[in-house]
Amino acid sequence: MSTTTTPYDDRYGIGELAERAGVTVKTVRFYSDRGLLPESSRTTGGHRRYGPGALDRLRLIRALRSLGLAVPEIRRVLDEQDRHGGPGDALEEAVAGHLSALGGQLTALRWREAALRLVQECPPGERPDRLRLIGTVTAPPSTAPLARFWRGWLPARMPARAVAAFLEVAVPRPPEDPAPAQVLAFARLNALTGAPCPPGRQTQPEAHRAVGPRGAAVLYEGLAEAYELAGVALRRGRAPGAGEALDCFVAAYASAYGTRDTPGFRELLAGRLPAEPRLDRYWELVAEVRTPPGGRPEPTPGTAHDWLLAALTAPAAA
Repeated sequence: MSTTTTPYDDRYGIGELAERAGVTVKTVRFYSDRGLLPESSRTTGGHRRYGPGALDRLRLIRALRSLGLAVPEIRRVLDEQDRHGGPGDALEEAVAGHLSALGGQLTALRWREAALRLVQECPPGERPDRLRLIGTVTAPPSTAPLARFWRGWLPARMPARAVAAFLEVAVPRPPEDPAPAQVLAFARLNALTGAPCPPGRQTQPEAHRAVGPRGAAVLYEGLAEAYELAGVALRRGRAPGAGEALDCFVAAYASAYGTRDTPGFRELLAGRLPAEPRLDRYWELVAEVRTPPGGRPEPTPGTAHDWLLAALTAPAAA
């Protein structure tokens, strides 16, 4: 029996349907066998016949496949269309999911490209060390090691909300389209936070450990405000000194300790906040990660803290 349509038969044979849609017979059979393209009937010889809506349905399936949708996703889109007469949430959700996945893949490729350029531009003698360094970083990189470093640094049993707020500021988000220098800075951050604490050094300054987990939550909330104010001063190029930022900084510690801001307390505080070279290096690298090539570095909590410490020890601050 012929599988072509006639004026008296508006159904397609599998060969004609495939030809009109620009696909192979094997493709039509594949979609039919998976229930995406139901046949309307079969000839006495067992050949498949498809109704007049099959061509548009097959073209839609082909379009969805070209966008990368899997068979189960296409089935949900078609089922929704059969129920409601048109595409709906299933299509929107599938497209959004693929866009998100594709964005992650593109970011991974950009990180890989920047890492390759980093190796290519490196002097030959430095390449082995450079390869070892960047080899520890995934593409795109995970921030979990950085968060783990800070969780070990913060007081135990500190309220979860306070920890989350701190990590939001302290852990830099990897740029989606990094320059080689940003990849290098992130790799160095990863290595820095993975290294053990120097012998004989506590993970935290004494001034932070002494306040306990609840006091630490009060302290870090106040410090966040002080760092924001100090950031304004840094952007304006102001030298460290007395003012609202320093008052807020001292008040954060005074509140955590349950005491008042006095000249004596300021003197005591200055002695309890020693230099932290490891953290200084951390914040330097954070600035490099966050700053695109040719950009002006934004203040970090580290630079703000250093500015406030300098202000605290300035002659007019006490």
